[in-house]
Amino acid sequence: MNQLKKDLKAVARDLKGLTQKTEKMIRRIKKLEKAQAAKKPKARAVKKAVAKTPARLSATETVLAIIKRSRKGVDMATLRKKTGFRTNHMRTILYRLRKQGTIKSAGSGLHAKA
Repeated sequence: MNQLKKDLKAVARDLKGLTQKTEKMIRRIKKLEKAQAAKKPKARAVKKAVAKTPARLSATETVLAIIKRSRKGVDMATLRKKTGFRTNHMRTILYRLRKQGTIKSAGSGLHAKA
């Protein structure tokens, strides 16, 4: 029983010492933080780098990109499926591209790059 009491007192003494060391370390960290805060100049208004989102292609550019990727040409149904545009919108875009000379009709409803 005496040995157990001695062991418990030793543990309590060690814990007290560790507590004091921990408190000392906390005080040192606080001092260092204050010193660093004093050294830093006041925060200026710094512009953050904004991640650029890729520019969205216009409807005409989207259709033209699909047509350029195909070797033999693309028909209206395939263009509508890939873009999700309505038929009238597709006709307008294709008309515009033909007038600009960037695409040509490749026969039987196919559209190819010029």
